[in-house]
Amino acid sequence: MNTIKKNSGKIIAFCFCMAITVIWLMPIVFSVFTSLKAEVELQTNGYSLLPKNFTLVNYQDLFKRGSTTPILRWFLNTTFAASVHTVLVLAIASTSAFAYSRLKFKGRDQLFLVLMATMMFPIIVTMIPLYKICSILNLIDTPWAVILPGVSGVFNIFLIRQFMLGIPKELDEAAMIDGANKFQIYSQIIMPLCLPVLTVVAMFSFTAVWNDFIWSSLVINNIDKFMITPGMRLVKGTYNTYHAHAMAGGVVSIIPSFIFFIFAQKYFLKGMQLSSGVKG
Repeated sequence: MNTIKKNSGKIIAFCFCMAITVIWLMPIVFSVFTSLKAEVELQTNGYSLLPKNFTLVNYQDLFKRGSTTPILRWFLNTTFAASVHTVLVLAIASTSAFAYSRLKFKGRDQLFLVLMATMMFPIIVTMIPLYKICSILNLIDTPWAVILPGVSGVFNIFLIRQFMLGIPKELDEAAMIDGANKFQIYSQIIMPLCLPVLTVVAMFSFTAVWNDFIWSSLVINNIDKFMITPGMRLVKGTYNTYHAHAMAGGVVSIIPSFIFFIFAQKYFLKGMQLSSGVKG
């Protein structure tokens, strides 16, 4: 009976996971197939799943219209902004987390609680003052207006700090006995052990900039400096909506994030186990 109950539980869990997977994948599958249809077929036959005639004309048009929708330039702009943002996030969040988890100084825990309290404010509340700050610093219409906000995200600091707390402090003491200073402990011992959670933070940070629409639409006005997501507004057409073109642009825009996740999947799954610490 116990075996039957265990198997039944596994079957139910498997069916539930498969149902969630189908729900999540269907919009992507629909977008891919729609992007392979001619616009005429889409308007004539409606939103059927499989195209009658597969075509790459939408992708060809997408890359040909360089003056109105310079998607390659948008790709480069977004790749630069997302990459630099991710590097800065890892540097700032990891050093801050190291200070809050390994160093002892007066008011450390109180300061961290104040830092955590700032997470209660929604992003929309800080958007106007943040825009004003960028305007004063002459960052509007530059990639730095997209890169710099959010590099010291509290959630990233919290995530890395919790992982570092699971690393035995005996490693720090052994390194100090061997003559290592704090920076050497951070860079040569703690950071390599934190690779899983750093991968998670890197993925969150990269995709946050890559998929951002509202903020990058506010601070970037020049079409040649657009990020990829706001640029998708122009792909669908100005006066008429071309759904097949829009789907092709959407499929192209998710490729980098998809590749990032494929290569980082192993570390991503490890990093979500924040209580794992270091295995002996």
